[in-house]
Amino acid sequence: MSICRAPARRNFLECAGKLVVAGALSGFVPPALAALPKVRRLQFEHLHTGETISLVFAVGHRYVPSALAALNNFLRDHYTGEVGTIDPPLFDLLFQTSQELGCREPFQVISGYRCPATNSSLRLAGGGGVARQSLHMEGKAIDVRLPGVALEDLRDAAISLQVGGVGFYAREQFVHLDTGRIRSW
Repeated sequence: MSICRAPARRNFLECAGKLVVAGALSGFVPPALAALPKVRRLQFEHLHTGETISLVFAVGHRYVPSALAALNNFLRDHYTGEVGTIDPPLFDLLFQTSQELGCREPFQVISGYRCPATNSSLRLAGGGGVARQSLHMEGKAIDVRLPGVALEDLRDAAISLQVGGVGFYAREQFVHLDTGRIRSW
């Protein structure tokens, strides 16, 4: 039995929505899905694991469950392998930022989810910039850069969206984005 039986063009969007709700869509984007309005796609390259990922994480107002699961795994604590749950609005913030910049390059990930033990260890090591109650531990923060985009431009684009926190780390060569309260440093 098929989830979607109505092949008519007028029912196409409704059918795609049912597929999203059913979790039937994966990171693979068939041409028909890519043609849907309001498809949100992200690409990442993890600088610590060497992994890459490119997928549609949302269609319209609905997130794609299998894509969120893949992103949770991709953005796992690279020190321990622990997988956290990333706040889906963080993906929206990244998507909006890349749209604002007109950039199609993958985000280079420095840090995604961090388990409390990793966060504590990094704080004690004194590397700088690691908050005691870091939003990385809640899956609400990510440290990134974009190839070909000046860090200042990435920071400014994110700040202009007025969505969450934006931290600028010029010496470490990344911008911190989070879905916490609106602030910048």
